[in-house]
Amino acid sequence: MTQYSDYFGPEGLLVRGTVLVVPGRGETRATYARFGRRLAADAYRVRVIDAPDLDTEDLTALAARITTAAEDTTADDGVVRPLVLVGADSGAAAVAALLGHESDARPDAVVLAGLPGRAPAATAGTWDEELDVRTSCPAHRGLLTQDAEVRRGSLDDAVPEAVLAAAYGSEAAVPALLLVGDSDPLADHEALAHTAKSLARARLSVVHGAHHDVLNDLQHRSVAAEVVTFLETLRNELRPLITVRSSAW
Repeated sequence: MTQYSDYFGPEGLLVRGTVLVVPGRGETRATYARFGRRLAADAYRVRVIDAPDLDTEDLTALAARITTAAEDTTADDGVVRPLVLVGADSGAAAVAALLGHESDARPDAVVLAGLPGRAPAATAGTWDEELDVRTSCPAHRGLLTQDAEVRRGSLDDAVPEAVLAAAYGSEAAVPALLLVGDSDPLADHEALAHTAKSLARARLSVVHGAHHDVLNDLQHRSVAAEVVTFLETLRNELRPLITVRSSAW
């Protein structure tokens, strides 16, 4: 059984970069099929790995797994750069914490989506209440409900303090896009703002009306567009390709 889910760009187009997606608590690779297809449509090579269990898999082991996943995407001339890690929830915390580790698959940039806060926060007792924390998107709610591999109640699992401390205390120099929903009850918005300001090259984007699963909520099209814009800007040495000179909205 394959350990990855892969998404390829349109035939005949040059690959513009490699994106590795690290899911969060309770999620499966299928959780990011829609996101993977959308980025792949813009000629990015997307691979989704299995979510880490941070209680049993240390950061060194996760770094090795990410390195192997990246190496397995290689064409004849190696991994297509830029190599970007996208983490969601605990996957975002792990990716941020990993930036302080040496790795053969050192990313050129990261996207941290729905980074959980350090304070414990109970989600709820029922599945519908957990879904309300995650998303208001009917399609995503249906996907999570129908996926027998999704682990219900997982958002109540604590992310290891050492991982969160490393994530929020990161001083990484790689470009970082932080994504958070303004209706995410698990986010620490003040801590995110502080972390974004402390990083050398970070952008904090707040998605209006979005919940914890910010990559997969109702605003998923706009969020994917923000990610693609980041990827394209990264390819242009972080120089924006479009600036707004005048606008009435």
